[in-house]
Amino acid sequence: MAPPTGGGRNRTAFAAVVAAAAVVLATGVTGFFVLGGHKHDGPGPRPTNTAAPSQSSADPRGSDTQTATIKGWNVLTNPTQGIAFDVPPRWEIQSAGWVSYVSKDGDPDDKPLIAIRNVAMLQKTWCSSDENRDGTLEDTPLAQVGTRGNNGYRSTEEIAGSDPETWVYGAFAQPDRTKVKTGSVEAFTTNSGLKGTLGTAWSVGVKKSKKCATDGQAWTFAFKNSAGDLVSWSFVGARGVSGQVPEATIRKIAATVRLCKAPSDS
Repeated sequence: MAPPTGGGRNRTAFAAVVAAAAVVLATGVTGFFVLGGHKHDGPGPRPTNTAAPSQSSADPRGSDTQTATIKGWNVLTNPTQGIAFDVPPRWEIQSAGWVSYVSKDGDPDDKPLIAIRNVAMLQKTWCSSDENRDGTLEDTPLAQVGTRGNNGYRSTEEIAGSDPETWVYGAFAQPDRTKVKTGSVEAFTTNSGLKGTLGTAWSVGVKKSKKCATDGQAWTFAFKNSAGDLVSWSFVGARGVSGQVPEATIRKIAATVRLCKAPSDS
């Protein structure tokens, strides 16, 4: 189910902004990371939840959610959804209040098509450009991962099938949906024994009309948290470029996803 390789550069940018309006994501946070060419206009991120390694537990909830399950990796937690996962040491963990999202090009309200929180980024300033020529560089990372709730979905299969497609369209392929390709969804069990569904999508032939334009790929692992709510973990990144995150690494990160304490309203 791996996407084919190809060339290109990222066409959109992730940028830090502060938003007063609510995002279409049940988080209640105020910091955002946007895929869409916005300039830096908000507080800088800071690393969080770095911890020493330990052995994973047979219980999907894990024995110590503040401890990484892979030696040398760092752990992130999403207490709102009761989720934890690990990332390699080169990935930069964003502050707990940050959200990454994509919106439709030209939308005056910048309404998110899809969003994640609990975010870590690889090579945050992988590509920088000033497409709107306002004098401010907009940074594009090589890849990012995060989690979200999926209220309104009917099954993990539906989430794993639709979320990667939405990410690839919003972050890389707009306005041409025909450039988005999807793989089959598969049953997936993490190292902790958490069962769910894994799906992927990728783009082919994105025009290199902008400096950071590229084809992209996305992966989503969907499952239920301890409250029985549908939730998910997603990867979004550039494809067909030097340093592209390989499928083996994406699956290794996904395999660390586990349930932590009961979901909270915080």
